Amino acid sequence: MILAAATNESLAEFSNVLIYSSMAVYTLAFLAHIAEWVFGSRSKVGRTAAALTTTAAAADAEVTVQSGGTAVLGGPKVVTRSTGGRRDVPDGPGAAGGTVQGDLYGRIAISLTTLAFLVEAAGVVTRALSVQRAPWGNMYEFSTTFSTVAVGAYLGFLVAKKNVRWIGLPLVTTVLLDLGIAVTWLYTESDQLVPALHSYWLWIHVSTAIFCGAVFYLGAVATLMYLFRDSYENKLANGGDPGSFARSVLERLPAAASLDKFAYRINAAIFPLWTFTIIAGAIWAGDAWGRYWNWDAKEVWSFITWVAYAAYLHARATAGWKGRKAAYIALIAFACFLFNYYGVNIFVNSLHSYAGV
Repeated sequence: MILAAATNESLAEFSNVLIYSSMAVYTLAFLAHIAEWVFGSRSKVGRTAAALTTTAAAADAEVTVQSGGTAVLGGPKVVTRSTGGRRDVPDGPGAAGGTVQGDLYGRIAISLTTLAFLVEAAGVVTRALSVQRAPWGNMYEFSTTFSTVAVGAYLGFLVAKKNVRWIGLPLVTTVLLDLGIAVTWLYTESDQLVPALHSYWLWIHVSTAIFCGAVFYLGAVATLMYLFRDSYENKLANGGDPGSFARSVLERLPAAASLDKFAYRINAAIFPLWTFTIIAGAIWAGDAWGRYWNWDAKEVWSFITWVAYAAYLHARATAGWKGRKAAYIALIAFACFLFNYYGVNIFVNSLHSYAGV
């Protein structure tokens, strides 16, 4: 017993070392992502802006030219989509800006992010070995697993050849913030679970909750970027001059329509799994407490989050609510998820208090 306890303590300490090591590598990845955006060429990113400005100026002008008795219509038009009136513009060249130097820093950033992901994942697994259970018994363990899954999902999109490298900088920034909060304020010594958590439903319910939250986060980032890019495109179409910094950053992003589609597909795909998460939690509550629904704060806010995402999906199918209005609902829905995790666990007394700090 003494030897086993010493081994578990050593594993817990090694897990902490791995988490701190991953933070160091994530910091290097953060700097590489910054370099990717800074040193990527700004010469190519203005092509879409120039095209938008030109087409916006010529959108209402149809010049009729007589050539050999045949009427020829000149002057390009801005093609608009039916969804939210978004213009059909090409995607930007990406965070690297389409240059060799920018792409080099981008590949370095991805390599460092992958290394940090592997180190952090090893820290999560080591934590699980030290307590001989799923590493999701408190907020510290949930936070480290959450960031690991978020980065894993991002790398999975890259492996699938999706145009998501622009997510790298905000993702790594958020992961560093998440881990910083985890090791500073949320850290809890490894310990065994309370009796209510000794169930196979821990693996089912909590793992799906973590996965849903991590992917919802990627959808929230895409939604936020959509709002910035959509405002930028509208300003260009109306003849405005956004400035060199806005051109350099926003012209490298995918088009607003592409960002909106990406966010919608993520949220729509994960919503059924979030529904299953709530159902699984209710079944677990029935086994642990004898009631499937107790109107506990965690249960209520999980349901509020479900309603918010359902409202977003409904808004996407409703005339007049597509585009920016639906995007605002999506951000509100993710804010509900964050409050359900941080706000309820820290500030509200509930049956789920054992998951607190």
